[in-house]
Amino acid sequence: MSAPELFNPATVSPPVGAYSHGAFVKANSDLLFLAGQVGVRPDGTLPASCADQAEEVLANIMRILKAKDMTAANLVKLTLYVVSGQPLSEVRAARLRHLGDHKPASTLIFVPQLAEPRYLIEVEAVAAR
Repeated sequence: MSAPELFNPATVSPPVGAYSHGAFVKANSDLLFLAGQVGVRPDGTLPASCADQAEEVLANIMRILKAKDMTAANLVKLTLYVVSGQPLSEVRAARLRHLGDHKPASTLIFVPQLAEPRYLIEVEAVAAR
């Protein structure tokens, strides 16, 4: 199983966080597009805090990857939507716990609200092998 090539060209400023500027996927790769994941647990409950929701979001992403025999190393792109005012440090901590040193291309957007007002974070992902 080959992972995407994550890279940061010397011709652009280094990333300011845990991400890469580019993610190269060879042709004829398997691609997995994940719908936006929120912090709902498998039993349908929703934690109240951003920290707990972020943890569950990343756990849900890992569960979906595993269902297709993939791991965090297969992640190519993440788009994180975080409700304004939520502590970004907790989101970063959950990301580090689940992704380790893997740094896919990423975008972080602060939003006023998500589809369900109790959701504090939502993450879309793309994986390849």
